[in-house]
Amino acid sequence: MTPGWTARWTTAWRSGRTLVGCAVRDLGEIDLLSSVPVRRFTWRTDQWHRPGLGYLVSTERHHGFESFEEELLLLAADFSGSLAEALAQPFRLRFQSVNGSVEHTPDYLLLTDGTPWLIDVRPAKRIAPEDEVKFAAAAEVALAAGWNYAVVSGWHDQAVGLIDTFSAGRRHLTDPLQLQEQLLLAAEDGPQPFGALVGRCSLEAVARAHAVHLLWHRRLGVRISGPLTDASAIRLSPVLSSVTGGW
Repeated sequence: MTPGWTARWTTAWRSGRTLVGCAVRDLGEIDLLSSVPVRRFTWRTDQWHRPGLGYLVSTERHHGFESFEEELLLLAADFSGSLAEALAQPFRLRFQSVNGSVEHTPDYLLLTDGTPWLIDVRPAKRIAPEDEVKFAAAAEVALAAGWNYAVVSGWHDQAVGLIDTFSAGRRHLTDPLQLQEQLLLAAEDGPQPFGALVGRCSLEAVARAHAVHLLWHRRLGVRISGPLTDASAIRLSPVLSSVTGGW
C-alpha cells in the first residue's frame, strides 16, 4: 500500500450493457442502484457449484447466487431486517500486488439501513493464499469507500437450521383469527416455551405458523443456540418490549 493507491487501483461496474471504469478513490460517485452484475451467472450440467435464484422479502425480487453458502448469506441478510438491496458480483477490482496485476470480483455488496457490507463467500477449507491477498485488497477498498467488509467462511449449524425454519413464514400471512395479536399479547407475560405460547391461542396448529412468521419478522425473539422446539424460550422483541413494558 503506497501513497496514491486509491487512484491506481480501479474498479469496473456494469450499467446495462455498458462497462464503466472507476478509480477506488471515486467509488462515492458510482450509482450503485443502477448497476448489474459485472459478470453473468452460468449454469452447466458438469459444474461443481450450485447456482440459482433466491427470493428476498426485503427487496421483493429474486437475486442470483453461485453456491449453497451464497444462498445462505442472502437468506441471513434478508432475516437481518436491515437489508435494502443486494448487489451480486457488483464490480471487478484490479489492483497491484508483489506478483503484479491481480483481478478480483467480490461476491456481494449488501446495502443496509446502516453501512453497506462488501462480502466475499468462500468455505474456510477452500481459502488459498492467493485468495487471502484478494480478500485483503477488497477489505482496503471497502475501508476507503466507507463500507464494512467480511469474508463468510462458514455457518454455525444451529443458525442455518433456525433461519431456514423461520424463512418458511417470511411471506405475508392473512390473519382473520387475529392469532398474531394473541401471540404478542401472551408474550407480554415474559419468556416462555414455544409450545406453551402457541397453546394459549384459540387455534394452536395455526398459531404455530403465525409464531414462525413473527419470529422471521423479529416481533418475537428466540436465542439462536439450537433448533426451534416446543421447549425453546420465546420472548417479545426488545422494541415491542420497550413499548409495552414487557421483558
